[in-house]
Amino acid sequence: MTLETTTLVDRVPLPTPMTARPDRQPIDWLELFQGTCLVLIETTGFAVTTLLLVLGLPLFVFLAVAGWDLGLLFAQLGNLADHYHTAEPIARRFFAQDLQIAFLIAAGGLALLRMPAFLRRLDRRLNEGDPAHV
Repeated sequence: MTLETTTLVDRVPLPTPMTARPDRQPIDWLELFQGTCLVLIETTGFAVTTLLLVLGLPLFVFLAVAGWDLGLLFAQLGNLADHYHTAEPIARRFFAQDLQIAFLIAAGGLALLRMPAFLRRLDRRLNEGDPAHV
């Protein structure tokens, strides 16, 4: 039993294809719109999961160093906050820049590592489809 759904996109009248020259095929606007939406959704998911992995990695490392004890973790974070608060403004600025650079390098590196699998999955998702719609 198939589930038939009608969305707002299905109700929008598509432009009538102009008579194409014999060497060109007419553009299927619905397929183009659906493919664009799929690429945007998949890319957003890839970016969000990459950022969550990069942001969660320091927490994992700090918890592992603290022996999975939250009391020790917060004691170390409090110690870091005290040192940050008492540091000179230029030292704070350099520390903030170092953290930003480390975050960008980690996010970029992880994205590069995950990119081939993402592109294979995106290609597979774009090529799968109902043959009746072709």
